Amino acid sequence: MGRQAWEESEERFGAYVGGLTRVIGHADRAAPLKGYCTGLLAAEGRRSVEPMAAVTAPAGVSAQHQKLLHFVANAPWSDEIVLAKVREMVLPAIERHGPIEAWIIDDTSFPKQGKHSVGVHRQYCGQLGKQANCQAVVTLSIANHHASLPIAYRLYLPKEWTEDAARRKKARIPEEITFKTKPQIALDQIRAACAAGVARGVVLMDAAYGCHSALRHGVSALALSYVAAIAWTIKVQAVTAGGKLGPRMSAKDLALGLPTHAWRTVTWREGTNERLTSRFARVRVRTSPIRRAKDRTEETLLIEWPKGEAEPTNYWLSTLPESTAFRRLVDIAKMRWRIERDYQELKQEIGLGHYEGRGWTGFHHHGTLCIAAYGFLISERETIPPSGPGGAGSLAKPALPDGYRPRGAPVPASAARPQLDRHHPSHTGGGDRAHATEMPMLRT
Repeated sequence: MGRQAWEESEERFGAYVGGLTRVIGHADRAAPLKGYCTGLLAAEGRRSVEPMAAVTAPAGVSAQHQKLLHFVANAPWSDEIVLAKVREMVLPAIERHGPIEAWIIDDTSFPKQGKHSVGVHRQYCGQLGKQANCQAVVTLSIANHHASLPIAYRLYLPKEWTEDAARRKKARIPEEITFKTKPQIALDQIRAACAAGVARGVVLMDAAYGCHSALRHGVSALALSYVAAIAWTIKVQAVTAGGKLGPRMSAKDLALGLPTHAWRTVTWREGTNERLTSRFARVRVRTSPIRRAKDRTEETLLIEWPKGEAEPTNYWLSTLPESTAFRRLVDIAKMRWRIERDYQELKQEIGLGHYEGRGWTGFHHHGTLCIAAYGFLISERETIPPSGPGGAGSLAKPALPDGYRPRGAPVPASAARPQLDRHHPSHTGGGDRAHATEMPMLRT
């Protein structure tokens, strides 16, 4: 990056943080806000408070550490207000390339060794691809074909936590927080986005959410369309010519019984290395049981059966109009990959999972500030080449104090070869399913 471009980027970053400062509350929070966001973008390795303090105030690491720690763990500013401001500032950059097309709901997890961090529980961990001690968050992102941005971020709190008064007190969990399933949290986030007047899009979800009929009905009640991945076991009835209903059967059995001419090869997007193409079929169906005939509405069952596979691999239910073009339907269904890119970059580039505190407030403050930093990178994509030598996340990095080493870091001479923070693919559960051929990174 040339000096002029670097200076212009610094100026834009200052203006961006200035916008956040206007909603953060007390004026004395402005400096730690800028320091924390700068640390998330400029620090290398783990983005815990101490390394970020060393990057942003190398001559006064201890004092900066205390300021940043208090700001993220204790200061009573509103995550919702800050996220709304991030959305307000970043949305124009996204919409320059077209309107918002999708709202994507999903969850991601952070492995934890101990048992004291708020919400930690033995549950499915997408990052590890197995049951493990971890924290899980539910998010809602807005997206078009140019970019996507998380606009809601909420920790899933297992019932064991909500019913344990001692743990709640120690983690400073607000009294109003009660147990909710992940689909219930997701529906709350969607309702809040509707109430806030967020530009609407088709709601996309994976099978961990799409299999919940109450969530699908809740989305429809808000006058939103959805394309929801489902399990092959979901029962449907094909709507035949004249509006007659076929026998009730699993989505898989219906797919296997379709004639050859029902399948069509569709190319929906150019991937990193090749065109993304597969075989699909779509059928008008009803899903509600016969005893609830008054609630039955027609939907489109979209099925993917790639050539060479023994059976179909993916199923979706869609409430988009029946007149929606086949390629458009496939393209919208496949847009859910963007949330995977969000998670990957937020974790690897911003340090979303690096928070070391144990409390509710700090956990959510850190997530909000990571999303804020990520929003700045999104807004910079057009001004700084994503793969250039001064990639979109590059900010000024003051020299570290001589001999500085974060607490707990190995002695350099004996340091093991660093391991990448990888995402492990999984075909079940929530987020963290990486699609390497569909995820261009902001920087390399």
